Amino acid sequence: MVHAAPTAGTPTGMHRAPDVFDARVHRIMAWVTPVALGLVYGFWAAEIRRSGGPITGWNLLFGFVAALAFMVLYVAVRTLAGRLPRELHAALWTAFIGCAFGFCYSQTGASTGRAVLMSLAVSGLAFVLLFYRYYTREDAEGHRVR
Repeated sequence: MVHAAPTAGTPTGMHRAPDVFDARVHRIMAWVTPVALGLVYGFWAAEIRRSGGPITGWNLLFGFVAALAFMVLYVAVRTLAGRLPRELHAALWTAFIGCAFGFCYSQTGASTGRAVLMSLAVSGLAFVLLFYRYYTREDAEGHRVR
C-alpha cells in the first residue's frame, strides 16, 4: 500500500482541521470573545454581589469594573499563553480560571478558606483538562497543530 509522505507544515501523524472561517472573522472574534465573556462575567459577579436585592448604581459599577478587569486579563493571558510550553500554558489558564472563579465565589459571603478551597478544586480540574488538551495537540518537539 502506498502512503503520502508527510508535508513540512504538519508533524507526522497530526492533521490540521479545516478552517471554515476567513481571516476577517477570526480578527472580529478576537475582540468579540473577550468582550462577550467579560460582560457575562461582570453580570454574574454583580448578580452574586447584590444577592437578590435592588439594582443600585454601585452594583452596576461593580459589574462593569469586574467585566473590564476580566477582559483585560483574558486578553493578556490569551496573548502570553500561546508562547509558552504546554505545562506553563495550562498552568497560566488554570491560574486565570481559578482566580476568576474564586473572586466570584468570594462574593457569595462564604468564608475565605472555603472560597480558596473551591477555587483550588476548580483549578485542579481545569489543569487536568487543559494539560491533556495541550499535550494531545503537540508532537514530541512541542510543535503545535492548531
